Amino acid sequence: MNAKVMQTMEFAKVTERLMSHAATSLGKRRAEALLPDTNYESVVEALATTDEATQVDRLKGMPPFGGIRDGEAAIRRARIGSMLAANELLDIATTMQSGRRLRRFIHTVHEDYSIPRLVTLSDGVADLKSVEDAIFACIDDHAEVMDKASPALSKVRAEIRIGEARVREKLEQMVRNSSVQKMLQEAIVTLRNDRYCLPVKQEYRASVPGIVHDQSASGATLFVEPEAVVQSNNKLRELRLMETREVEKILAMLTAEIANVADVLLYGLEAIAELDFSFAKAGLAREWKATMPKLNQDGVLRLRKARHPLIPASVVVPIDIELEAPYRALIVTGPNTGGKTVTLKTVGLLSLMTMSGLFIPVEEDSEVCMFDGVYADIGDEQSIEQSLSTFSSHMTNLIKILDDVTSQSLVLLDELGAGTDPAEGSALAIAILEHLHAVGCMMLATTHYSELKAYAYEREGIRNASMEFDVQSLRPTYRLLVGIPGRSNAFAIAERLGLRTDIIRHAETYIGDDERRVETMIASLQENRLGAEAERATAAELRKQLEAERAELARQRERLAEQRDKVLAKAEQDGRDAVAKARAEAEAIIAELRQAAMDERASMKEHKLIDAKRKLDQANPSLLGGVDDLRPARQAAKVQVGDDVTVISLKQKGIVIEKVSETEALVQIGILKMKLPTTDLEVLKATKQVQKKQPQQAATAVKRSRDDNIRMELDLRGENLEDAIVEVDRFLDEAIMSNLGSVYIIHGKGTGILRVGIGEFLRRHKHVGTYRLGNYGEGGIGVTVVELK
Repeated sequence: MNAKVMQTMEFAKVTERLMSHAATSLGKRRAEALLPDTNYESVVEALATTDEATQVDRLKGMPPFGGIRDGEAAIRRARIGSMLAANELLDIATTMQSGRRLRRFIHTVHEDYSIPRLVTLSDGVADLKSVEDAIFACIDDHAEVMDKASPALSKVRAEIRIGEARVREKLEQMVRNSSVQKMLQEAIVTLRNDRYCLPVKQEYRASVPGIVHDQSASGATLFVEPEAVVQSNNKLRELRLMETREVEKILAMLTAEIANVADVLLYGLEAIAELDFSFAKAGLAREWKATMPKLNQDGVLRLRKARHPLIPASVVVPIDIELEAPYRALIVTGPNTGGKTVTLKTVGLLSLMTMSGLFIPVEEDSEVCMFDGVYADIGDEQSIEQSLSTFSSHMTNLIKILDDVTSQSLVLLDELGAGTDPAEGSALAIAILEHLHAVGCMMLATTHYSELKAYAYEREGIRNASMEFDVQSLRPTYRLLVGIPGRSNAFAIAERLGLRTDIIRHAETYIGDDERRVETMIASLQENRLGAEAERATAAELRKQLEAERAELARQRERLAEQRDKVLAKAEQDGRDAVAKARAEAEAIIAELRQAAMDERASMKEHKLIDAKRKLDQANPSLLGGVDDLRPARQAAKVQVGDDVTVISLKQKGIVIEKVSETEALVQIGILKMKLPTTDLEVLKATKQVQKKQPQQAATAVKRSRDDNIRMELDLRGENLEDAIVEVDRFLDEAIMSNLGSVYIIHGKGTGILRVGIGEFLRRHKHVGTYRLGNYGEGGIGVTVVELK
């Protein structure tokens, strides 16, 4: 991309803001080198990566980049055999550790949200934990080689500490000696050139034999190593040299480890730099409230509410620009300081940012097309040293543009034809525009020439646009109005500022009819535009109200749906509770009947059966006032004595033996007689024979027909004895009520516990006549055959 265009569009300021969002020096260096790309696939991939980073930033926050250092130079030196210092090795190990943490973060996010491009980048950070552990095992957090790095180093340092302690002990004994203290400047032991010394006064130099290693600035103090510790200090010196050699050996070993994986480490640093760079782009998008534009190769430039990113958001005025076939050129006119140049720079800079993989400050659904080059002639570049006038500098720049421009280029021209005679300048500007239009490039140009307004109006494929100006306040609004040429507003501004009216009217007489008609046409267009905008604002307000009402209706529907769901859920729960209560009560009544039958050992009286039946009816669950309340009232059945009927509430068949009244009848169900309402009866078969009297039979049980399929056998295999006895008791009751003569109880062979226990129970049961084990073909000893009374 042309360096001059990058400077004109102030692209460097964008990269500066981008660098401020990078967390590492690697990312900052990558952001500083950012340039627009003219390859469509590369730009698409860059924008997609930025989009993934933006999603992670919005959903999970920024990744952990702490601890990452730029160790590229150290790694390259290790690869060629240079030994690394401890702090360099520590930085490399810390970077490897932080890289693993960064990779783990990216993969964790990928489990919830798809970010394949960032995952691919993070996979470039290799897991070299063995090398990392080797460095951390030898070097501490202060970049010092630890004693445990090797047995030899540990031994040498132990000897050094012992030797130092002995030397200090000797010198401290001397310091505590009163005769020596008077010769010392201070009663301390000091260190000079790695040797322990005493601060001796100058006048006592001859009294303290030893080696002078230093003296104070004033010369009053000499730092003397007494003869008594010279040999010990020499020994310490040898030990320290041994320590240094051992440390160098350890550092060389660790450097060799780094050299073995140098290429992998360098590749990982590049991946980390790219990740940091991607998240820096996401941070910049967050700061500028930028969005990802749609990228196309169809020559469509559509910017919605585009803002210049370098102008504070509180003062910038968004603009709408749309350029696509057949209109690929825009001529922008209007007063000075109206925002024409800012419009050109906004289009140019946002195009460069998009081609660099950056989000741009526009609304959703904005589109940017790919350009093979962006060319601009903006600003006054006259030079006294080069003897270039304003016109000459513009022409020099335009000549370069005309030589390089193609049909896939974007050309931005500010004040085209300015700096020379208006007539010649406008003619030259039209010729340049005509040439660029013939090339087919996308073009935006600003001008003050009215001839260019007429040219754009008449020329197919070129449109007029203007920057709005408020004559009342004498201030520009910075709004771009596409389709309407701008007015100079010179007379209106002069009159507003106080110029005499007669002078303004006299000036108007010098304007030609053509120019007057153009101004009148422009004024009419602006008036129509204001009317259209007012109608559009009204329509927008109505649409806003309709959308609010629709949203309120939607909320009401949601609330009603929630209330309905709550009511249904409560009704369902109430139903479950009622059924559970009814089941518990029914089981209690059945248990009561069974217990009564076993206690009395005699025939159960009819009034007890009726009372039990009443309790069963009362145990019937009732929901929402009863199911019957929700059904239409039944018609009373017309019954006669002797009719076969079905009792609806009991789902049992019976015979009418007496008609008590028009609304009640006495019905016999098996051995049970019940007085029932005729609305609860359904006639199955009528008879003309009146049955005066039904024989009453004494019985020991109530017949309860559950269904037409009566069980004749009970399988208890796998049950324990206690539960089996309960099941046998219930089974025998059902068999007796169903008038069965014999039944089979299958208990299996097993250990015989079930067989013996059930036999003992049957022996005491009052309704069991006889019982025996099954014969051959009946199941043998695994079955008990019961004959009922």
